Amino acid sequence: MGAGQMVAVFGAYGHTGRFVVARLLERGFVPVLSGRDAGKLKEQAYESGLAARPASVDDPAALDRALAGTAAVINCAGPFATTGAPVIEAALRAGIPYVDVAAEIEANVDTFTRFADRAREQGAVVVPAMAFYGGLGDLLATAAMGDWTAADEAHIAYGLSDWHPTAGTRAAGVISRRRRDGRRVRYAGGRLEYREDRSPTLEWPFPEPMGPRAVIGEFSMADIVTVPSHLAIPEVRTYMTVEAAEDVVAPDTPAPAPADEKGRSAQTFLVDVVVRAGGGERRAVATGQDIYAVTAPIVVEAVERILTGRTRAVGVVSAGRIFDAPDFLRALSPHLTVDLHG
Repeated sequence: MGAGQMVAVFGAYGHTGRFVVARLLERGFVPVLSGRDAGKLKEQAYESGLAARPASVDDPAALDRALAGTAAVINCAGPFATTGAPVIEAALRAGIPYVDVAAEIEANVDTFTRFADRAREQGAVVVPAMAFYGGLGDLLATAAMGDWTAADEAHIAYGLSDWHPTAGTRAAGVISRRRRDGRRVRYAGGRLEYREDRSPTLEWPFPEPMGPRAVIGEFSMADIVTVPSHLAIPEVRTYMTVEAAEDVVAPDTPAPAPADEKGRSAQTFLVDVVVRAGGGERRAVATGQDIYAVTAPIVVEAVERILTGRTRAVGVVSAGRIFDAPDFLRALSPHLTVDLHG
C-alpha cells in the first residue's frame, strides 16, 4: 500500500484524473493535485481537502514545485504530444518515476525515442501508455506469449459496447490526425507504416458472451508501440468494434456519464488478444466496465509496484517489459476479469 507517500497527478481534475486520484486514496497514497487550470484545481482541492499545485507545461519551475517531495508522478493530461515531454523532464530533474496514460501513438513513440538513453543512463523509470490502451493490451500479449521468445503476429481486438469520448480523447484525436496528415497508421513488417487507404472492415470471433462482431481492422491504438517495444513480433494489429469506432468520431456523441456509485459509465468491454507463432496460437481475454475508469487501477498498480521495487527494467519501458504480466493482471481483480487461456 501507499503508506502515505505523495504522488503527483498532473491533470488531476480531468475525467480519468479524478478516477486516478480516487484510486490512489484507496491504496493509501496522498495525491498531490496538479495541472494547467488553476481554477479547476482550486475547486477540486476544496472538495477533496488535498493539496493543489498548479503548473503550466511551459513553466519548468512551476513543474518542479508541483513534483517537490513526491515519490512519483502520473500524467493524465492530454494531449500528451504537449504535456508528455515537459512532465518527463520535470520527473527526471526530481529523480522520481514517471507514468502516463497516453493513448496517442506518436506521443508514445516520441517518449521512447527522445528519453530512452537518458532514462536508462539515470536509472530512471518512465512508463508511457500505462492505461487501458497500450498498457492492458501489452500485458495481455506478454502473458499470452508465456515462454515464447518470438511470435509471427499479435492481434488485439477491442470489443466495446460503445465509446463516449472525453474532451481529452477528442483533443488527442485532433492532434494525432494532424500529425499523420490525415493518414492512418499500422505496425507491419517490424515498423510503423503510414497509409492513405481505408482500414478494412471484417468480422472478429470474440469469445462468448460477445461472440463474432464486425470490427474495423487496423484501427490502431497505442499497443502497436508498446507491444513491439519489447516483444519480437513483426506484425501487431489492433481492431475496434464498428459501433465504438463510429461513436468516437461522431461529433454529437456525448461524454461518458456515471451509471453507478463509483462514477463508472455503463460501457462494457472485452479485449481479445491472440498471438501466433508457426502453427501455434495462444490467447488472453479481459472483460470489464468503463475504459476510462479501469485505467485508474492499472496505472496505480504500476506506481505501487515501481515504488516497492517489483520491476524488471529501467529506462523507458512498457508495462509488459517492466512488470510480471500474469501477476500484474491477477492483481487487477476485481476491476478486470482475465482469462489467460482464452
